[in-house]
Amino acid sequence: MKNSEIRELTTKELIEKIEDEKALFARMKLNHAISPLDNPNKLTEGRRIVAKLKTELRKRELTENQE
Repeated sequence: MKNSEIRELTTKELIEKIEDEKALFARMKLNHAISPLDNPNKLTEGRRIVAKLKTELRKRELTENQE
């Protein structure tokens, strides 16, 4: 997911997307523990997507507090 796509989301959509991506990441992590994934780099990618989403949410929170 690109940063430009993340910026286009509303705050409510952003929160929902964070929840979805966290759940997906947890499921992938569990599946990888049971039987290795074909591409373990997907775990890193999933973790980075969650981080990008959280960063944008925090940025918006700080912007709102400054105003």
